[in-house]
Amino acid sequence: MSLQPEDREPGVPMDNSKEDVGGSSCTGDYSKHDMTVCLGNGEVKSCAVVKYSAAPPPTTYALLQEKTDLKLPPANWLRENPQLGSAGTTVLGSSSKSKPFSSFGMAYDFIDCIGDDVDVVSDSENIKKLLKIPYSKSHVSMAVHRVGRTLLLDELDTQELLRRSSQTGDWTWLKEIYQRLIDQKWQRKKKSKEHWYQKAILSKFLYYSINGDGAAEPVTEDMIEEDEENGAEEYSSSWPATFTSAMSEADEADTPKQESVPVDSNFALGQVTSVPKEQNLPTLFNEGENSQGLRNDFVRNIMWTFEDIHMLVGSNMPIFGGGRYPAVSLRLRDSNKPINILTGIDYWLDNLMCNVPELVMCFHVNGIVQKYEMIKTEDIPHLENSTFSTRVVKDIAQNILSFLKSNCTKEGHTYWLFKASGSDIVKLYDLTTLCEEAEEEKYQNPFTLPVAVLLYRVASNLMLKASQNRKHYGKIRTLLLNCVKLLDPEKHPQIIASAYYMLSELFQLDELPDEDGGESLRAGGSEDSYSDEDREEEEEDDDLTEDGEDMGTYGNRSRPQDDSKAVAVIRSVGELSVPEKYKSTHQIRPSCAFPVSQDKEERCRHVLSYVLKGLKAVDGCIKKESDLPAADPNTPIPLKYEDGGGNGASEKGISLLLERAGAGQADQKHPTRSGMIPDSWQHRMKLQLFLKASKAYYVLSDAATNLLKYGRALRYIKLSLQCYDAYCSVSETLRPHVLQFHSQCLSLCGDIQLMLAQNASNRAAYLEEYSYQTKEDQEILHSLHRESSCQDFSMATDLAMDPEYQLFVSCRCYEAAHDMLTSEVLKDQSSDQLSQVLRRLGNIRNEMGVYYMNQAAAMQTEKRVKKSVSAAEQDLWKKSFSFFEKGMKDFEAIRDSTNTALLLCNTGRLMRICAQAHCPVSADESRGEFSPEEALYYNKAVDYYLQALRALGSRKGHPAVWDSVNWELSTTYFTLATLLQDYAPLSRKAQEQIEREVTDAMMKSLKYCDLQTESARQPLYQYRAATIHHRLASMYHSCFRNQVGDEHLRKQHRSLAELHYSKAVSLFLSLKDAPCELLRTLLERVAFTEFTMTGQSSSVAKLKSLIGAIEIMSEIRHAFQLIQKELLEEQEEQQTEPSAAESPDSPDRVGGSRSGLDLQEVLKLIGVFEPSFSFLLLQVIKLMTTSKRKPSSKDEEMLKNYKAVYSKFLRAEKDAPLLSRVELYIELLQQLTP
Repeated sequence: MSLQPEDREPGVPMDNSKEDVGGSSCTGDYSKHDMTVCLGNGEVKSCAVVKYSAAPPPTTYALLQEKTDLKLPPANWLRENPQLGSAGTTVLGSSSKSKPFSSFGMAYDFIDCIGDDVDVVSDSENIKKLLKIPYSKSHVSMAVHRVGRTLLLDELDTQELLRRSSQTGDWTWLKEIYQRLIDQKWQRKKKSKEHWYQKAILSKFLYYSINGDGAAEPVTEDMIEEDEENGAEEYSSSWPATFTSAMSEADEADTPKQESVPVDSNFALGQVTSVPKEQNLPTLFNEGENSQGLRNDFVRNIMWTFEDIHMLVGSNMPIFGGGRYPAVSLRLRDSNKPINILTGIDYWLDNLMCNVPELVMCFHVNGIVQKYEMIKTEDIPHLENSTFSTRVVKDIAQNILSFLKSNCTKEGHTYWLFKASGSDIVKLYDLTTLCEEAEEEKYQNPFTLPVAVLLYRVASNLMLKASQNRKHYGKIRTLLLNCVKLLDPEKHPQIIASAYYMLSELFQLDELPDEDGGESLRAGGSEDSYSDEDREEEEEDDDLTEDGEDMGTYGNRSRPQDDSKAVAVIRSVGELSVPEKYKSTHQIRPSCAFPVSQDKEERCRHVLSYVLKGLKAVDGCIKKESDLPAADPNTPIPLKYEDGGGNGASEKGISLLLERAGAGQADQKHPTRSGMIPDSWQHRMKLQLFLKASKAYYVLSDAATNLLKYGRALRYIKLSLQCYDAYCSVSETLRPHVLQFHSQCLSLCGDIQLMLAQNASNRAAYLEEYSYQTKEDQEILHSLHRESSCQDFSMATDLAMDPEYQLFVSCRCYEAAHDMLTSEVLKDQSSDQLSQVLRRLGNIRNEMGVYYMNQAAAMQTEKRVKKSVSAAEQDLWKKSFSFFEKGMKDFEAIRDSTNTALLLCNTGRLMRICAQAHCPVSADESRGEFSPEEALYYNKAVDYYLQALRALGSRKGHPAVWDSVNWELSTTYFTLATLLQDYAPLSRKAQEQIEREVTDAMMKSLKYCDLQTESARQPLYQYRAATIHHRLASMYHSCFRNQVGDEHLRKQHRSLAELHYSKAVSLFLSLKDAPCELLRTLLERVAFTEFTMTGQSSSVAKLKSLIGAIEIMSEIRHAFQLIQKELLEEQEEQQTEPSAAESPDSPDRVGGSRSGLDLQEVLKLIGVFEPSFSFLLLQVIKLMTTSKRKPSSKDEEMLKNYKAVYSKFLRAEKDAPLLSRVELYIELLQQLTP
């Protein structure tokens, strides 16, 4: 299957255009075509797509004339030719030996494919060698590394490395392991002259094929000898030294000052979630000696899919154009040597990998060209003497891949796949484990650093995709953890610090993972569980080995103790030909799945642990601890609260922060407190780690706030701001997104201080939470103190004992956040955040206004003698009013009418407190007349309440606030009217004027009594309305009694008194819980009727008034019934709790009632009721008895009833219990009811 254009790596346009990549022109038109080889007995699918090519487009090969002598070199021999690539750089042509790190060079170039898309990365020669294992007696020695799902295979030429070890001392670890496991004696077989002869004529043949007209030059014996020497020396120049470090010793000594290894700027500078157009991965090896073996030196890199196995293959095979086909491969064969099965497999695999449809074979005898023969690729498996089954080759590939994937399970480990020459047993060793078993330092695996770098690069690449697809998180974490395990912190602190920073970036701090996301993350570790269909792959030796030539003498003996050291063993290479003999079903590293936690605190703790490790890596390469001043992170700085001073310090701190945010300010190049140089990798990494730690602590603080753990929340926000303080100390300029985050921190700090002020009762618990500190937090603080004293924000984060100071700090935090968001740097951004801060600022100013208002009210209550208003009270009023005013402006700025109305309502309450403070008190401490100051402040309160209602507009928007303002307005009018009525300013105003003002205020209060809407306040509204009607009735009653002369006005007063008495009785009756008020109102109404009767001269009129008064009196039974009910409930409670009833301090004994009934008031009202009731009955009996007109039967019946009631009433015991007396009154009044 061919890759889509967008899947291809950058650098190789698959068309005729040319593009410079590493100095080579990259083409490959022929590679557009996928090829499927169809066979008679089935089908093997093969598809090859060129990902990169350094060769020019294939040119037609030169057909050499018969009898051409290949022993004579052409004129262009050994001249560099892009058509041949590296094949033209030596007499021997292309070396069949891979470098030990060749797969890493390819992996670095095609990092997108590593870990998931590709099963195997290797040199094509290694692939061929593996697939020929069952057919070949040759030895196999390969290093295997695992990265995710991908296996990297490299030739491990033990003979060459052991020879090098003897000369230079490198690779001694391999020599000792080899001698311990394989054979204590090893010999190197020197290559024969025939070997070098065959190599030389192949090279000359290829040059002739490029330039058929080139003049022949004689070849001398000296040249042949030189060829052999070059061949012998070829490998020593290509093998790299042991990779213990990428730096020279001189560089290593300067580690604290210089970068040890350049790192990916994306992660040193931090914005991991922003994906750049092109990826700039870290260059861990400079061009030069240290890069040998780590560059991608292949002429072309091919993505080869063989059946279901995806391989990234490096190939140097020269490809020519010719005939009807876009590409052919050239082969040189000795006519005296028939093609065997190994050669056939070799040719077939080469053509499949490079997608070459035909092979051109040139036959020679002793170097003399005889003939050419063209063979189609699909016909190669059927050549005479070279017949093989492509299905078997496919089975071998799948079995080997399954075997390796099942057993090479640990990322970062170096595995050794070994088969001795002539042996049928294939063994797999874990060299990393074998190295770890040895105590000596000399056992250092040279693959460690390249593997670690590759793990890091793959993780970096996946990290760029992680923002789109979080399923990569598990893989990234596994890769990075394995990466840091392999590296020495002293030699590679930059990679380690960057890896830990990326690990910290994996944990999402601002959201919980969803269910699907969580599932994918849990399964998102290195995907190591494979089904039967999973892919596999291996590699083989070159053309010359096919003919049985061996590179050395290996021990053929298989000792039983060897198997105990091997990870896995293939007992017979014949097993590889059995379909699905090896299945990869081993579940690898389930513990490396990404830890998905629903708990924010746990996720933040993961982040902080990685940040700490990253900081340690950075700190370790800057300065020693002893070079810095000692700092105790647990010692708080004492602060003294001063209003003005605190304000100035806050403003100064904010101005300094905003100055740093200037975009045009040049960075200063002097070292930081710890000795870091600005713009060094240590500097950039610390910036990111400090900011990440600050964000983690912010999230912890926010979570603790939601749990009401305010002491813990303050501790975390303190740590967050300390991290930010250190960030500011290191950074010369502050970016807008950093300032935005800082404003969030300050806002949260303000929230916490406000909550602490409002929950002062739990201060001891909060102090304990605040004082606790984990070891991890202490270590992070210690790292912060290397760069800063971390005290810039101590004022905001100290746990004070004074609520006023806490409110002040909270307000300062919000003000600082507001100033930051409205600065030049941020004024065009974050409108939502500004709205939130303004809302918080309005709220804290309201809280402070309420605090000072309550302080003023408490001061007023505590005054024993009410004197003139003190200066302290006035100061509190001014502070409160100022905060309310500022808060209203904040809410108005964001058009928050509801909160604006609430602040107006609170300002109204403040005016009422001011009015109460101006209450005049006479010398005998009695209340004086209602003063003009009281009237002034009450009227101001009314104005603020009316403004609040106007701000709300209607009840629909926010019913609760509307009802609250409505109630307060009604209360203010009612209080004003009551004080005017009870303490009338008769010395300043006429009685009539006062009555008009009282009536006006009462009616306005009544207007705002919402009797219709069902709510919790409805009974209160009813009670107030009833009280207003009662007071108005009493006032008109009094006016009627005192009015002399103006009969019209008296009638009007009488009428209004009757009206309000009637409404008051009706409302009190509906309340069911105000019996005393109902009783009083009815008694007043009876008295009003009695007074009306005194002005009547006619006995008939008097009798009519008396009967009307008795009817009103009969309604008193409702009040007595309510009193009876409460007395009975109280009696039942006393019976269930006899001890309480017998107590001399029982509430009933002191005139109270458990049910809330005022017994003293009841007795007082009964004292008024009894004589009034007796008087009415006596008067009505007298008038009816002395009446001159003949009474009717109805009148006689009424008189009889009145006499009976009067008789019972007179015989009643005056000392009877209250309950008995009330029951008697109910009976008598019920008897009077018609």
